[in-house]
Amino acid sequence: MTKSSGDKSEKEPWRGCYYTLEEVQKHNHSQSTWIIIHRRIYDLSKFLEEHPGGEEVLREQAGGDATESFEDVGHSTDARTLSESFIIGELHPDDWGKVDKPTGTYITTVDSSASSWSNWVIPAVAAIIVALMYRFYMSE
Repeated sequence: MTKSSGDKSEKEPWRGCYYTLEEVQKHNHSQSTWIIIHRRIYDLSKFLEEHPGGEEVLREQAGGDATESFEDVGHSTDARTLSESFIIGELHPDDWGKVDKPTGTYITTVDSSASSWSNWVIPAVAAIIVALMYRFYMSE
């Protein structure tokens, strides 16, 4: 761990605590489970059994960058707030190029215009199939 000079915020005592990717990779077992999300280091060792998705989901990501997996799941605001209590530091800037580069917190949303056709096509096709099955069944 490397400490940078500067003030530590009372709210974010992990600010300025840097860990290398090599250090994070050593914490990939049930006794010590660290992951990287948006260049922040999370120690989830005590959260494994409480994770709603199960312990294995976190253990698969242990020791590496879990940013994409975290965002793909679409965690709630409450989950994002809870996750802040597990931050222990930040990925050392020298290692930023070795992992995905997004910064900040991203809340993924579904673009309703992108799937608008499926909002009516799929139910329409299903209704037609049900109607045909009903008609075929009743004609016998």
